[in-house]
Order: sequence, then structure tokens, then C-alpha cells
Amino acid sequence: MMTEHKKRALLSVSDKSGVVDFARALSDSGWEILSTGGTLDALHAAGIAATKVADVTGFPEILGGRVKTLHPKIHGGILARRTKGHLAELAQHDIQPIDLVCVNLYPFRETVASGASLETAVENIDIGGPAMLRAAAKNFESVLVLVDPADYSLALQPEVSQTERQRLAAKAYAHTSSYDAAITAYLSELSGAEPSETFTAEVTLPLKQIASLRYGENPHQPATVYRLGAQLGPVMDAEVLAGKAMSFNNYADTDAAWALVSEFDVPACVAVKHANPCGVAVAASPREAWERARDADTLSVFGGVVALNRPVDLDTAKALRGTFLEVLIAPEIAEDALAWLREKKPDLRVLKAAQASASGPEYRALVGGFLAQQRDSRVWDELCPEVVTSKQPSESEWQDLAFAWLVAKHARSNNVVLARGGVTVGLGAGAVSRIWAAERAVQNAGASARGAVMASEAFFPFDDVVRLAASVGVSAIIQPGGAKRDPEIIAAANELGLSMVLTGSRHFKH
Repeated sequence: MMTEHKKRALLSVSDKSGVVDFARALSDSGWEILSTGGTLDALHAAGIAATKVADVTGFPEILGGRVKTLHPKIHGGILARRTKGHLAELAQHDIQPIDLVCVNLYPFRETVASGASLETAVENIDIGGPAMLRAAAKNFESVLVLVDPADYSLALQPEVSQTERQRLAAKAYAHTSSYDAAITAYLSELSGAEPSETFTAEVTLPLKQIASLRYGENPHQPATVYRLGAQLGPVMDAEVLAGKAMSFNNYADTDAAWALVSEFDVPACVAVKHANPCGVAVAASPREAWERARDADTLSVFGGVVALNRPVDLDTAKALRGTFLEVLIAPEIAEDALAWLREKKPDLRVLKAAQASASGPEYRALVGGFLAQQRDSRVWDELCPEVVTSKQPSESEWQDLAFAWLVAKHARSNNVVLARGGVTVGLGAGAVSRIWAAERAVQNAGASARGAVMASEAFFPFDDVVRLAASVGVSAIIQPGGAKRDPEIIAAANELGLSMVLTGSRHFKH
């Protein structure tokens, strides 16, 4: 029978934050420390006594370090219950129990994010670490398992409750499952499968919390922000240069604004309210783009989010005077512009957009599950627009049709967009019928509808929208086509003297 053993901790961490101080505190409290690799070197360099795992197993590290801890003297010590039978069996094989496992895993996600080769990425897939964590978490009643430096102080308490041990075990399993999910996503993406083949029967989303929010869409809803794998987002990873912390709705609206403004190659500005564009314009300069987008709907832009795809200079910043905005995002903010914004608009959240790396499917939550789909990344240059009417669009109308089509792609369905001269003059979005969307856009445009073009993200089921467009002076229409009544709709356009372009590409956005 084994006598009362000295407490033993196994420390092997990739993230060495706080591990030296933690190990010293354990050692001062009478713990024996086992360690491997770089962690062992760091402890010895700090003058902390630690036993090499190979000295415990009696077997050297092999295969360039791929095999270090995969041994009964390690896993037996972790998995043994503190029962008479298990302790006797450990004694029979000269195995000492291990009471604490402190492990975090090889930096696989960071390695992939750095653009490393497949060979380097694979070498950063941890094997022994997840095995030890899973073993320790399974035996949480006897073994304390730590994956987060924030939890190190718990091990120094006189007693750790079973509830706390269970929480730490769950955290360990979350750590390993997220790690495995990141590996799965990386290898799946490298496989080169067609989009239709990317949806496997099982998937685990590797989500890591990066920010806590005051609340969600409404004050009674708790909320947070998670990163998916190693992906970077232009808004999620933006540098907040000024203003208050971002809210749930700020994130959602700013992401929508940046997605649309990024579609344009020329200077552009997008104003968004409640995830829908309310003013979009292109121009020769960012200031002019902002002023045109603002003037497109001065009522709706109040309290909105603004995205510019060009650096914001002092002249552009000063042009924001007089309009209350929640967020401004751009690729760069000039120093003098930032100083002015901080002084004159201290509550405005000013963001420098990050370089995006998001790829693969997008997910939408349902009660009890998720919808998944490939992103709608089809751009104008991938279309083969066909003029189906006798009247051909003019060169300026073609420019406005392409502009309006991009805006319609990013507005909520059902939507209709009116544009003229590179600026939206009327927007109807989120309607439950196509004609209602068109009526809202026409009402929004007023007299500016005359000479404008119209875009719809989905086909017209009837010719009513065409007749409405003609009645207010719209000159050209772009829509996907594909309705049963397409011949009637085209005939109506010819009758009324409009040009019509079909793209063959729908852009529903719910």
C-alpha cells in the first residue's frame, strides 16, 4: 500500500505567461514539479527545482520531441482515482500520482495565421498536451487541470471545491475541442473541396472570447464577442482610436458598412442604420463621398455608422461636424484628423479597419442550431449582364446600374435601390413585398427619382414595379430576372421606354 504522497504538478505550457511565478509558489508550498522542453528550461533558468519528465518515465524524448509524455508513468499518475485499488496498482508499477496538470497547447492557430507552410503547421499540432488535459479533466475529482494563467492562483488555495474543479475540467475540454476544431478547419480548407463539399456531417466551431460587451441588442440581453478560429475581421480586429467601447449593435452595423464600402474601387462612403445602408455615394474625394452619402438621407444618417474606403484627412473629419454618428471606420485616420475628432466628437468611436482574413462558410444561429452557407462573394466583374430591352443604357446609366446593384447586394431583402450620379437617392429595404420596397424607395427619393436607375436584388414577380418606376421618371432597371412573367415585365419596360438589364444572379440577404 502506498503511503501519503507528496503533491506533484506537471507543468508544460506554450504560453509561459506567469508560469515561473506559479511554479515558484507551488515549490514554496511543498509541491514537486515535473516539466518538459521549454517550460523546464524556463524553470531551471529561474532557479526552480523541476524534474524532467524523461527522468520519471525512464524513457528519453523521441522523434524530435513528438513523444515525451505518452507513457503509463505519466498517464497512470494522472488517471488514477485516489481509491485503494488504483493506488495499490500504481504502487505495483512504481508510479506516483500526479495531482495537478498545467498545460496549454502548441500555438497551432498562431502558426497558421503567420502564413506558415503545411509542414510547419502540422509540426505545431500538439498530441501529448491534449491527451494530458483530457486525462486530467476526466479525473477532475483528484486532479486539478489548468489551461489558463488566470486560474493559476486557484491551485494555491488550501482547498478547491468540486464545483470549481468541474468548471476547470469543462474549460480544459473547451480548450482541446476548440484546438481540434481549428485543425479541422485548416486541413479542410487545404483539401481544395468544392464549396458544396465543405459542409461535413459534423463540425465544431473554434470560438474564443475576445471581448465582453455591456449587453446585446437590448439592455436585458447579455452579450460577448468571439473569434472564429484564427480568422481576422476588419471590424472585430479594428484598432479603436477614439471614443467609447463598441456595443453589440455597433459591431453589427459597422461590419455591414465596411462590407459594402469595400466593394468599391473608387472613393466611397457608406452610412448604415440598423444593418441597412441609408446613404451610399462615390466621389472624387472622401469628403465629397461623405457629404453626398449624408445628403442622400439626412434623417436616417443621424445616429448611424459611417464607413469610408479611403484615409480620413482633417478636411473630411471637419465635414462630420453637425451630424451625430456612432462609429466612423476607415483604412487610416490622419493624426490631425484624429486629434480633431477626439476633441470635437469625444464619444464618436473612431476605428482603423484591420485586414480581413475571414474565409469559409458563414453561420447564422437558429434556436437549437445553425444555418451555414458560403459567403456571397460574387462581384460585378463575375456577372454577364444582358440588356433585354430595345433601349440600351447609356454609359452613365451603366455606371449607376453597377453602383446600385452593389448597394442592393448589401441591403436586406426585399429591397429596391434608386441611384443617380453615383449616389443613392432612394432606398427601400427589408420589405415583405417587392412593390412595397419599390414604393418606399420612390417615396424616399421624391423628385430625385427622375433620371435615376433602379436595382432590385431579386426578380420582379409582376410588372407593377416597372410601371411604378416609369411613372416617377426612372430611366433604367437592373434585376436578376428568372420570373415566370419575365416576358411580360420586359414588354412593359419596352412599352414605357425603359432599358432593362438582367444579371442572372440573385442576392437575397435576410
